[in-house]
Amino acid sequence: MQWYSRATLTALALALAGGPAAAAWPERTVTLVVPFAAGGITDVMARIAAERLQSKLKQNVIVENTVGAAGTIAATRVARADPDGYTLFFATVNQITIAPFTHKITYDPIKDFAPVSIIGTSPFVITIGEAVPAKTLPEFISYVKARPGQVTFGSAGAGSLTHLAAAIFTKAAGLQMAHVPYKGIAPAFQDLVGGHIAMMSPSPVELKPMLATGKLKPLAITDTKATRQMPGVPPITDFVKSEPVVTWNGVMAPSRTPKAVIDLLSKEIRAAEQDPEFIAKLSKIGVDPMLHTPEDFARIIAEDTARWRVIIKDLGLAVAK
Repeated sequence: MQWYSRATLTALALALAGGPAAAAWPERTVTLVVPFAAGGITDVMARIAAERLQSKLKQNVIVENTVGAAGTIAATRVARADPDGYTLFFATVNQITIAPFTHKITYDPIKDFAPVSIIGTSPFVITIGEAVPAKTLPEFISYVKARPGQVTFGSAGAGSLTHLAAAIFTKAAGLQMAHVPYKGIAPAFQDLVGGHIAMMSPSPVELKPMLATGKLKPLAITDTKATRQMPGVPPITDFVKSEPVVTWNGVMAPSRTPKAVIDLLSKEIRAAEQDPEFIAKLSKIGVDPMLHTPEDFARIIAEDTARWRVIIKDLGLAVAK
């Protein structure tokens, strides 16, 4: 019989578990790449997640904002990163299930990433300015139909979810509205409050602080059900047959990242999603937590990709050149 030293057996066990790097991970700072600027829903959620992971992994977890091209620059960076668990992607539905149909990308959303876990989800809110003489969604629809092509809606940029959420609603309701894209959510809000545009579709995270102005009226949630984040605001499907628009934000790693790393991250995130303190932090910013395994996340990505392929084609949005 051949005998092996304890060191040899330990090395063998580590190799079977994903290798020494995976077993010891993390030994240094982990970078969580966020595809948008600081202050938005994705950035705020990423920082809450990073804080939690840092406390549990006993290593620094820093957030790095890499903006541009609807977040696809950040996605490309992580897709090309070493698959060692030290560069992670705080992905949104945009870069993974929408960008393949709206942008020219150099990464494969399925093959180049390993799903870890969704952190939270959020719908959008059909919102109008105080100058618009409507108090309900049906009233707003009637107002716009009486002025075809004259009423405007704004967005955080062409191809953004604020754009798509509004475009899906206007098509479902049979409205002719002019789209005004902005370079970010802040200037769009400024013009909505100022009465320069009539409507936009922000997330509850972005909308809640702006409601204090008293100059905005939330009319409907872009989902099939109401959300506790916007009490009293009905789902859009109460009025029109519209596709739901719900964004998710979650952690992904470069493909070929050791399974031991993926499993550890998933375990810590799923534990956080059941922690009242963590849930309260998400709720405070208007996000609903979501408990998922890597397999669940992969299934959602596949389903969303199929759905957005149809939606983008139906809206007539071409791939950016």
